[in-house]
Amino acid sequence: MNKQWTVLLPEPIEEEARKLLDEAGLQVIQSPDKTPATVASLMEEADAVVLRTGIKMTAELLAQGKRLKMVSRTGAGFDNVDIEAATAQGVIVSSSLGANTTTVAEHALALILALYKHLPTLDSETKKGNFKIRYAYLPRDMREKTLGVIGCGRIGQTIAKACHDSFGMKIIAYDEFLPKAVQESLASWIEFTSLDDLCARSDVVTMHVPLTEGTRGLINATRLALMKKDAVIVNTSRGGVIDEEALATALKEGKLGGAGLDVFEDEPPKAGHPLFSCENAILTPHAAALTQECVVRMAVLGSQRVIDLAQGFNPGNVANPEVLKQQRWEYLKSKA
Repeated sequence: MNKQWTVLLPEPIEEEARKLLDEAGLQVIQSPDKTPATVASLMEEADAVVLRTGIKMTAELLAQGKRLKMVSRTGAGFDNVDIEAATAQGVIVSSSLGANTTTVAEHALALILALYKHLPTLDSETKKGNFKIRYAYLPRDMREKTLGVIGCGRIGQTIAKACHDSFGMKIIAYDEFLPKAVQESLASWIEFTSLDDLCARSDVVTMHVPLTEGTRGLINATRLALMKKDAVIVNTSRGGVIDEEALATALKEGKLGGAGLDVFEDEPPKAGHPLFSCENAILTPHAAALTQECVVRMAVLGSQRVIDLAQGFNPGNVANPEVLKQQRWEYLKSKA
């Protein structure tokens, strides 16, 4: 262990994760705030950064890290790290991939059920004294309906399995990156199809894709027009993969049954966002993974990967594996 390693925290992390770094003998620097200027002034001392979501690790910030060896994300995504710049600088970027799988799946399922059972409307009307709303027969059965999964990785498969096994739903999926061998292994209960076909056939659509140039605006006005008028769509992946203006228009014009969004193109969404006035939209503040248990789990894993690297081990969950081919990382061992 190199006891001279210094770990920079642009934002506070959970006590359990901070304690792990202290007990491993690493020096920890807590930034007084998360502004780029303040964090930049501390980067020169950092061997590693444990990064949450409040600041983006840009090429400019990375360039200030003359000793920087690693950026360890507490979350699963890398949207707030310039991967290309990190790789060019020989910096390993790693994340807590998989740590939030069941947590996010639970949130997505909660949104699906709330929309399909019209829980916000039933709650509101009951509180107004309109008990007769029960005779409007707003809720629908999910049994034997079709679930469309866009992005069939860990989270997508978890939701699909729950809906298939518990509700007898038919599962169709679209995932251009999932290896053919994996698709074939799931073929007994998941039908893989085109995105347009999925939109047209699904009663419920759930999205689990990263935000890239290829996925930005993946669900646009054209694809929304393909969907059933009573279909619902849920997005717990990344803002920007749905055209929010087009979604709001479809909801207001009665061309879609409902939408549940935990993520937005701009976060937080600005006042007057078109979805705010959609009664058939349920919106949550990018909180799908933020349970009491999950935030601790992700932060602990983020700290542990820094410790592993400091001890000479490959930290795992590396977003830029090509960086490991560089000479500076030839000595890394695999952790048993």
